[in-house]
Amino acid sequence: MKPAAGRTVRPRSPSGVLRVGGFSARLHPRAVVVTCGALAVAAVAVVAALTVGDYPMPLADVLDVLGGGAGSTRRSAYVVLQLRLPRALCAVAVGAAFAVSGAIVQRLVRNPLASPDVVGINAGAAAVAVFLVVVVGAGPVPVAGGALAGAILAAVAIYLLSLRRGVSGYRLVLVGIGVTAVLTSTTSYLLSVANVYTAELASVWLTGSLAGRSWGHTAPVLVAVAALMPVVLALAPSLRVLELGDDTASALGTGAERARVGLLLTAVALAGAATAAAGPIAFVALAAPQIARGSPGTGAPPWSPPRRSARPCSRWPTSPPAARSPRSSSPSGCSRPCSGPRT
Repeated sequence: MKPAAGRTVRPRSPSGVLRVGGFSARLHPRAVVVTCGALAVAAVAVVAALTVGDYPMPLADVLDVLGGGAGSTRRSAYVVLQLRLPRALCAVAVGAAFAVSGAIVQRLVRNPLASPDVVGINAGAAAVAVFLVVVVGAGPVPVAGGALAGAILAAVAIYLLSLRRGVSGYRLVLVGIGVTAVLTSTTSYLLSVANVYTAELASVWLTGSLAGRSWGHTAPVLVAVAALMPVVLALAPSLRVLELGDDTASALGTGAERARVGLLLTAVALAGAATAAAGPIAFVALAAPQIARGSPGTGAPPWSPPRRSARPCSRWPTSPPAARSPRSSSPSGCSRPCSGPRT
């Protein structure tokens, strides 16, 4: 068929299928190339981060230490393995956790401005962490655990307040914005009644930073990312079906509410683990999915609903041609036009 006048038809990217045992996945070559390129850039950035600092080290020393050597000086291994490597890996894990969490939230609510730091998840973590610092006087480890618990509690509250014969995307965003405002006000009040020294400590945590991150901060978020990424991959088909609407998802055999709860819990766990490790760093979960989906070889943005256009109805006619209503506009005898995703 020839394309309509004035319309440009973009050829589809070729794809292959990867099969391993009972698992199969469709691979787009351009997307695979872009992903491998991004991983290579991240690896180069990690190695570069290990060479710069107050104690500069040549690249040969860094590679020697990473390969199991001792480096050119006695302090080389300590600087690389105990000071810089945990911080660099923490940055990668926190960025990945925030990015995947933001992508899940944006696709669930189909809104490009939705992210964990907008709908109240990060605000819940921050409120609990500030409470522990200001009122209880807790240390770094209890504060990190409290931040994770606060993110989970905030997500549960937002979900329950949004629940009304199911959860719709716009209601989830509106309730999340309201909960964010309440929790932010609570955090500001706690900071205003605290002494100057305690308020300064809490403000440093609220800013979000990777300074001073050790293996104790990095290991939990690495474990969380490694454990939850397979869950995200397993739930990805349900996420695509949910974009078609709850009715369509149910008709296709997907439990809409069950899949939504599982995806939300996964996003909350990722965002909570990242916030506990580095603080409520803003904008990463909001911008990273758009940058990733806007890269060459990827599809539409994660928040965009499937485009629809009028197309002939594919249902079988329920009556002979002579018995069809004269108002019917489709060849199948339907009295309303059907629509489907544009191909």
